[in-house]
Amino acid sequence: MSGSGKLPPGPIAFPIIGNTLQLNTKNLPQHIDELSEKYGSIFTIYLGSERVVVLYGYEIMKEALIGLGEEFSGRGSMPLFEKMAQEPGIVFSNGERWKKLRRFALTNLRNFGMGKKSIEDRIKEETRFLVERLRNTHGRPFDPTLFLTHAVSNVICSIVFGDRFDYEDKKFVTLINILEENGKLQRSPWTALYNFFPTLMDYLPGPHHRLFKNALEFRRFVLERVNMHKESLDPNCPRDFIDAFLIKMEEERKNGQSDFTVGSLVRSTVELFVAGTGTTSITMKFGLLILLKYPEIEEKVHKEIDRVIGRSRSPCMADRSQMPYTDAVIHEIQRYINLVPLNLPHAVTRDVHLKQYLIPKGTTIFPALKSVLYDSREFPNPEQFNPGHFLDKNDAFKKSDYFMPFSAGKRICVGEGLARMELFLVLTMILQNFTLKPVVDPKDIDITPESSFVSNAPKSYQFCVLPR
Repeated sequence: MSGSGKLPPGPIAFPIIGNTLQLNTKNLPQHIDELSEKYGSIFTIYLGSERVVVLYGYEIMKEALIGLGEEFSGRGSMPLFEKMAQEPGIVFSNGERWKKLRRFALTNLRNFGMGKKSIEDRIKEETRFLVERLRNTHGRPFDPTLFLTHAVSNVICSIVFGDRFDYEDKKFVTLINILEENGKLQRSPWTALYNFFPTLMDYLPGPHHRLFKNALEFRRFVLERVNMHKESLDPNCPRDFIDAFLIKMEEERKNGQSDFTVGSLVRSTVELFVAGTGTTSITMKFGLLILLKYPEIEEKVHKEIDRVIGRSRSPCMADRSQMPYTDAVIHEIQRYINLVPLNLPHAVTRDVHLKQYLIPKGTTIFPALKSVLYDSREFPNPEQFNPGHFLDKNDAFKKSDYFMPFSAGKRICVGEGLARMELFLVLTMILQNFTLKPVVDPKDIDITPESSFVSNAPKSYQFCVLPR
């Protein structure tokens, strides 16, 4: 192996606090852009005493996450989420346990169109409820957050719990409220501070303690569901993810060291529910805001929908290949909003040589996804929203290797397929039925995201929908 074994360069760090005082923790992703200008495509920062190597740009990301997939497949430490989780599920586990739980989740997410109904049918059914709710606004202004969150959440609920919830269901409403509150809290500076100084923050009062209370609520809800499932389980006919997991637990009971425990079931279920709800609904909410700002783009999508699908039937996934413009708009929404700018942290599973540096085993890795989604060679003027980034000169859809909103490599998002289906079906069905009407002049609509250590989100807004 080449290289003298030195770490990638970076700003000088202080003992205990690392680079915390020098970094703009309110907007870490932006600060990382600035550091890359000085240090290039790979550099080291210290968040508290935690050593973090940042990967910046497509080439280094591809070389690490895809070329050295196994070595970069660890999950970096995020003390806040680990404390909320109590036991590792799919997202925060490592090694063999992670591989088994992930493989299990992937297989079952594919299967749980559950024979009776394909996932596509479930999404379509849920979107019909959503369209009905939008109709009932009767052209009055409203905030779309809960409408979208309920609909998206119900799709994952039907896969995980075997059923959708009524939008008025008290338990469902409570869960969604907790989810919303956690989203806001995780975008606050407290989250970043907790991840840098967990031991200290446990002793300090502050809103981060709400996150732990809320996490317990979630666990209680899921445990209750698990117990209900146990009572009515038919091993020959699993209804959903929980059933499948219980059957697997029974099979593995003879194996004393099984990773399939009630703890990992509860945690994996919470993760699927939370991840399957938050990210996709925020992407849709952001997407609608962008379309409100650019009515001419919305108009082109309307025309394509009318030409390919018409008004008399619901959209289906088979339509997507005939709808290059709509497909390009959805890809551009995901590229532009850059939902998780620093990705979830990875970690290296052994000492790794990358370029001329040595990254010691266990080091946390931040793959800066924004540096790929905003690469100006691939996407000219990346700061501008332009569906043309995904269209060739004949207006056919153009794939891009730089499109990595779901990350890349072995830790790519488990729900990617589901999310892409939902984005296409829900947005297309909304635009098939309605014209979006802003409450302010489109020129005054601000689509700059509210950025944080964890994720981007659109500013709050209201709009109206008019039946077409």
